[in-house]
Parts: sequence; C-alpha cells; structure tokens
Amino acid sequence: MKRRTFLGASSALLAMGALGGWALARHTGQPLLLSARNDSQGRHYAVGYRLDGSQVFATQVAERCHDVYVHPQRPLAVFVGRRPSRESYLVDLRQGQLLQVMHSPEHRHFYGHGVFHDGGDWFYTTENDTSDPGRGVLGVYRVLEDSLQRVGEHPTHGVGPHQLLWMPDRESLVVANGGIRTEADSREMMNLDAMEPSLVLMHRDGTLLSKEQLPERMNSVRHLAVAADGTVVSGQQYEGEPTDSAPLLAIKRPGQAFQPFPLAEAQRQTMNQYTASLAINDELRLLAVTAPRGNRVFFWDLDSTRLVHEANLPDCAGVAAIDQGFVVSAGQGRCRRYDWQAGRMRVTPLSLPAGLWDNHLRLA
Repeated sequence: MKRRTFLGASSALLAMGALGGWALARHTGQPLLLSARNDSQGRHYAVGYRLDGSQVFATQVAERCHDVYVHPQRPLAVFVGRRPSRESYLVDLRQGQLLQVMHSPEHRHFYGHGVFHDGGDWFYTTENDTSDPGRGVLGVYRVLEDSLQRVGEHPTHGVGPHQLLWMPDRESLVVANGGIRTEADSREMMNLDAMEPSLVLMHRDGTLLSKEQLPERMNSVRHLAVAADGTVVSGQQYEGEPTDSAPLLAIKRPGQAFQPFPLAEAQRQTMNQYTASLAINDELRLLAVTAPRGNRVFFWDLDSTRLVHEANLPDCAGVAAIDQGFVVSAGQGRCRRYDWQAGRMRVTPLSLPAGLWDNHLRLA
C-alpha cells in the first residue's frame, strides 16, 4: 500500500474509533431505527432499535416527541418535541445518553420538525411565535460539542409551519406552512375560517424564494418528501367537512407549479382527510404515504403517479426508505418492511415492539 493511501486509511480508521465505531456501524447494513414511542403507562421515550428487533436505547423524556433528525457526521440526533412542546432532546445514539434538554425561548414553541445542515454546524427548527399566534419562525441553532445553542431566527413566510426539508442544493429549504394559528401551550385551532396553508421555498438565511398555495383554504399542508431531482410531495390534513373532496397529496416537480397529485377517489376517501408521513425511495422512484385514520399505507410510482401497492396497517405511522423499499411503523400492531422486488411488494413483519410508535421514524 502506498504511503499516502495508508495514511489516509489510517486517519479514517482513527476517526471511526474516535466516534466509538459509529461511522463504521452506519455502513454495516443494519440501520438504526429512531423514533418517538410511548409505553402502556403513557410515558414518553426516544428510542433506537436495529431492524432485527434488538434495542440500542430507550431514553425516557418529559414531553412527547414527533420527528427525529440525525447529525450528518456524528452519533447525535435531535428528537423534536411535538406541538406545542417547549422541549426537544439531543441524544447520543451510541448508548442513548440524553446530552441536552433544548428549551424553546420565551414566546416560542416547537412544531415537531427540524433539520441539520450538511456541514453539521447548524440545526433549524420550525417554531410558533406565541406572541403573534401562528406566525411561523425558523429557529437557528449553532451545533457545539454536546449541545445546541439558539442564535437567531427567520420567518417561514407563513402561518403554523410544520415539516421542513432540504432541497437538493442543500442550502435552500422547503417548508410546509400548515396555515393554522394556535396559542401558546395549545393545540386548539383558532382560524379555521381563515386558514393560510402554503408551500414555501426559502434560503436558509431566511430569503423567500417562492410561496404557493392550493385552492382549498382548509387543506393544511403538513408533511413532505423530497426526491433527489428536486420533486417535492406534500401530504395534507383537511380541516373542513368530512364529505368535502380535497386533494390530500400535492406535488411540485422542478420548474412546475405546486398542484394536486393525481389521487384516485377511492384512495382519497380511504385516507379520511388525513395523511401522516411520506417518504421517497430515489433508487426505486417510489413514493410511500401513511394514512393512519384509514389504516392504510400507499405506494406510488413517482414518475407515472401509478399506484403500485396499498396495504392495511392499523394506525400506520412513520415511514422511511431503505435499499429495497420502506420500513413502516404503527401505533397499533407490528412494524413492517415493504420490499419492492420484480414489480411486486413483499411484506415482512419486523421483530420490533408492537404499537405506540409516533408518526415519524428515521434510519441512521
């Protein structure tokens, strides 16, 4: 081995050792499933499991969490508090050590979602300005050694922001502004007669790039998936009458307007006006969506918009892409793996704890 190659490999191995094998473990084919979960007594946990069912950690936390975000280089993740939580939790993924309880500042609370910047030095969350209820805020946090420090904020250019994700340039964000005003420490919706949902593209410095809306005012834009080519799919939660026909999925392809995703009426009705979690498998070009009120998981071809599979899963919750397909958790019953093979979906129950999983999961 040449000296330069040897030194490079040695440095990489030393770096892996410094992280307790974390870098190596992320490439062993046994991903770590991260999610928020309750127990039968209603206690809240930040959990990590291997897909074979082995528990890595279950760290009890004071408030219920929603989504989870993994640091791009280090064995850290933020479990973000569910709206209107004032706490989020920075956890070491090796043993589940709680490193920091992140407290929202005065007149702010978390909306359940965030993202790390690819450089690893910044973390962003969607937050509510409770002094001006519903005004969306992008909280800006500096990543320190074992903590996050809030250093500023930007507007999300909308009301009631929920999920945010990076666009492929990794410098601009797509934000789902749900359009619902809520007061401090409340989930009560204050403005159903004047909702303002929107899909916003913005630079991480706060600059607005675009803002688009669907025609239905009560169709709250909530959750997102972004493909490698920049295609954005959003899942809605409709707050109007149960009999109204509202597009519960929408899509924004590169260079095109934000518009309803072609959804068959049978699938729309099955969703019961509510979608939960979305994921895109870029290699397979498949979109997965959970609809817990309808106890159904749907899979579409992202390019043709053809429905390729749907499955019954009681209170289905989080979904994340894996090499062959997707992993889906559930509020009731067992988590499942859906592998797309030779044009067919193969379903495998996983040996994970049954039920009580929150609406999102991440794989590290």
